[in-house]
Amino acid sequence: METFKRGPLRLTENEIDELMKRQPHLLKQSYDQIPNLTPNSQEVISRQATINVGTIGHVAHGKSTLVRSVSTINTVRFRQERVRNITIRLGYANAKIFKCPKCPEPQCYQSFSSEKQSNAQCELCKEVMNLERHISFVDCPGHDILMSTMLTGAAVMDCALLIVAANMPCPQPQTQEHLVALVITKLKYVIVIQNKVDIIFRDQQAALRNYEEITKFIKGTIAEDSPIIPVSAQLKYNIDCVLQQICNFFPIPTRQLQVPPKMIIIRSFDVNKPGEKPENLHGGVVGGSILQGILSVGDEVEIRPGRQSKNGTQTTWHPIITRVVSLQAEQNELIYAVPGGLIGVGLLVDPSLTRNDNLVGCVLGFPKQLPELYRELEINYYLMVSVVGAQQQDGKTQKITKILQDETLKFNVLSNETPGKVIEVKDDKIMRVALNNPVCTGLQEKVAFSRRLNNKFRLIGWGIITNGRTITL
Repeated sequence: METFKRGPLRLTENEIDELMKRQPHLLKQSYDQIPNLTPNSQEVISRQATINVGTIGHVAHGKSTLVRSVSTINTVRFRQERVRNITIRLGYANAKIFKCPKCPEPQCYQSFSSEKQSNAQCELCKEVMNLERHISFVDCPGHDILMSTMLTGAAVMDCALLIVAANMPCPQPQTQEHLVALVITKLKYVIVIQNKVDIIFRDQQAALRNYEEITKFIKGTIAEDSPIIPVSAQLKYNIDCVLQQICNFFPIPTRQLQVPPKMIIIRSFDVNKPGEKPENLHGGVVGGSILQGILSVGDEVEIRPGRQSKNGTQTTWHPIITRVVSLQAEQNELIYAVPGGLIGVGLLVDPSLTRNDNLVGCVLGFPKQLPELYRELEINYYLMVSVVGAQQQDGKTQKITKILQDETLKFNVLSNETPGKVIEVKDDKIMRVALNNPVCTGLQEKVAFSRRLNNKFRLIGWGIITNGRTITL
């Protein structure tokens, strides 16, 4: 590993050429392009996804299968996930969506993996297709005990696919809970996927009855005017219609590019294998989504809150100052990364700091240009009437009681999740909270909070951060 030196350190022309030659079928990037970039620049979408699409819904409704049908990538990667056949951690997969200028709609829409060349040929007529979108899936777990993981993923979503299984009554508990989470995170664009239509073929009216249940469920919600697409993710039936709606219904988000970068970290890990020789060691890697600005190889960056140290009962947080040594979008090498998509950032930092998601919830950006760290928050909150997705033994919905002073709740701010103790409640509208761990955030940011009910944390409300007490670094 090389030694860290303060300040940005850009790649030379020869180093850029060597990096770009590894994938000659993709468009070349260079530092000179940065001032004129837009989210839909061909140099950007050739290598990087620029829109984050969440897949949400109840457990075992086919979210990961749908992602695999579109992107060819299996997001169920960890041993425990494969054994239980469910998503436990956030899954990622990028996909390029092309449109053939000759074939009729929706057959003209075809999807491939992120490494596909920009001038791909149509599989039906062999015509050169146009690259319409490069999307990044955020595959969320559907199990009720993993709601906090879903909220972490929702923090980076631009839009979402709500997957509903046609062979089960709608809505299921986490179908409801995930839709409420989208409201909290201000998500406006949702496409409803009626999955598993291939296994209800014996009853010709079953799909129609399920469709009517879905329309009744989404009435009055943010998904009321959303398209509902019947599909079989397993058989790839109607996937071209899904691609068509992703391109036409989901707009390209407005991005701030010419401002200091800000990236929220939702994964961090050590890529070195056990027993690796010292001269072959790589620095730690973080993964997440850039919210604003442009991050490039060689930039000096800061990670807040950073590393934690304890001296008796005293806990201190130390921001990490390091440098970006590589950028990747799945297997695609980048010189720079823009907002949208999920990015892997290779850092010149001890990999033990990033191991096992240690830096999840942190924010990465230029030194001294990140938001303050808050240990106490004042939140203008809204409490839901009843617990979404949970019923009592008598079948009735569980009412949510008032927030009490001294009770402990779990708070989600951006990708940060931390318990906190309520130290004051005013007029059942404002609460002051002492957090167990600091959060790097600005005022007016949204926050979701959960209460432990029947040994599970359940979403009970959300709010806006109006004030707080910062800590000195």
